[in-house]
Amino acid sequence: MPRIPFVSADLDEPAAIVDAIRKRRGGKLLDLDRMLLNSPALAAGWNVYLGAVREQLTLAPKLRELAICGVAALNRADYEFVHHAPLFIREGGTQAQVEALKEFERASSSILFDATERAVIRLTLEMTRNVDVHEETFAAAAKALGSPQAMVELVASIATYNMVSRFLVAMAIQPE
Repeated sequence: MPRIPFVSADLDEPAAIVDAIRKRRGGKLLDLDRMLLNSPALAAGWNVYLGAVREQLTLAPKLRELAICGVAALNRADYEFVHHAPLFIREGGTQAQVEALKEFERASSSILFDATERAVIRLTLEMTRNVDVHEETFAAAAKALGSPQAMVELVASIATYNMVSRFLVAMAIQPE
């Protein structure tokens, strides 16, 4: 049970904001959206920002979804994990990898992941657990990704989904 009531699923005002969210979501409002719409200005900004992170960056979608699933697992954000595990699989991940991600702290040494994925896992773990990232971890991820742009986008994606997971957990939003 969420700590604050969701707005109605058939909400239609403020039209510009609700329509923009529905457009990005394929026509419906998720429970996360329904919580955010308690503050229309926050919902509008969130929609634009998360839309950019999810749809406009050049970071490999599989790596983005790997990091998001890792953040979700580490922060016990079941809602986030349930929504992003299928996206990770759609982008080339496997069900065995998804299962391994549920014990994320061990995943960085799993043979189920290649060297680039293990570097992403280690970076995600350190950013999420410690905030501070060891120089070796950062350097390994930067080398694996191969470009400053990819590294900036990965770090921003991890930071963004830490925000999302913390919101979900604090508001007690559970998977639909």
